[in-house]
Amino acid sequence: MSSLTVRKLDVDLSRGFGRRWLGNDAYRTQFFNALSMTFPMGEQMFIDSLRAIPDEQLRDPVLRAEVKDFVGQEATHRHMHVQYNAELERQGLSFVTGPRLERRIRRVNGFSLRSRVAITCALEHYTAMLADGVLSHPEWIEDAEPQLRRVWEWHAVEELEHKAVAFDAYRAAGGGYWRRVLWFSYTSLVFWFDNFCQTVHNLHRDRALFKPGTWISAASVWFGRRGLAWHMVKPVLAYYSPRFHPWQHDNRAMLKMWLESNSDAYRAVRSTAP
Repeated sequence: MSSLTVRKLDVDLSRGFGRRWLGNDAYRTQFFNALSMTFPMGEQMFIDSLRAIPDEQLRDPVLRAEVKDFVGQEATHRHMHVQYNAELERQGLSFVTGPRLERRIRRVNGFSLRSRVAITCALEHYTAMLADGVLSHPEWIEDAEPQLRRVWEWHAVEELEHKAVAFDAYRAAGGGYWRRVLWFSYTSLVFWFDNFCQTVHNLHRDRALFKPGTWISAASVWFGRRGLAWHMVKPVLAYYSPRFHPWQHDNRAMLKMWLESNSDAYRAVRSTAP
């Protein structure tokens, strides 16, 4: 049986949220907004790449079930971030990197199956790193509006819950070490360049781009005591090990704690978990 559960979150973003919903901090708000803008297209790409793996390559029935539930979880994330991004558009924040991302995804769809899944593995590793930070460093978003904090924590929990599925599917499809790490290197550059460009655009629209406080906040977010840079350096380097597997960093206890303490925030839509 799959170890995953597809859940529906009890949050309605159609009611809107504040322009600086994260502690009235322009940089942190627009950084997370930039991530959200990429999620619907990115998650659809992940779904398509794993669905394309033939059943005969997914011989393990547990892995086949987990791929199915991975698709279900990513589809619910996609739906939630479509609502989220619709509110951002109403606030005047346009997805300027979207056309470039759309063209890139069209090119990726023409690659070999193993390369497509390797790219999915790379991006899933980044979402897992960010998700681990959201849950293990609550100060990142503890001053967020309650409904947005709940969205990011729920998304983080499920990203960690299925963080090994694409990796295991890649190996089942015959994917090797060099393809995996080369695509990770390329994807890293593209992912962070796009996020930087979108964050800068959002800050410009928020009239905060040239304010010193914005970049003081950015320096703290990245290089503060529990900053993103320090949080990610070890898992980024770990990905280059030939012996790497996502569950070498086992954070399931943290997921269980959040799910138990927020049991009123969601309901199971489909579960084949024991």
